[in-house]
Amino acid sequence: MSRMNGDVPTSGGVPITEELIAALAEEAEAGYDVDVLRRRGGRRPIGSAPADVVPVRLDPELRSALLTRAKHDQTSASEVIRCALRAWLHVA
Repeated sequence: MSRMNGDVPTSGGVPITEELIAALAEEAEAGYDVDVLRRRGGRRPIGSAPADVVPVRLDPELRSALLTRAKHDQTSASEVIRCALRAWLHVA
């Protein structure tokens, strides 16, 4: 399980050993109680339902203007696009 340089791989600082792998496999094979599993974090919702990813093509000038605005507003390019669409489409 060790790498060529002798280092043991880790996950979150915990060494991944053959014993750990065997214990995790045994636990998984025994099954999990879905009600006990906690919901993992993820991206926070941005609307009333899960969001769709909509790819768009931007020419270099528009992309540059978008990034400049995002930097000025201290936000992401995606948030600038969402705000612009809401304003242009008159949607809350």
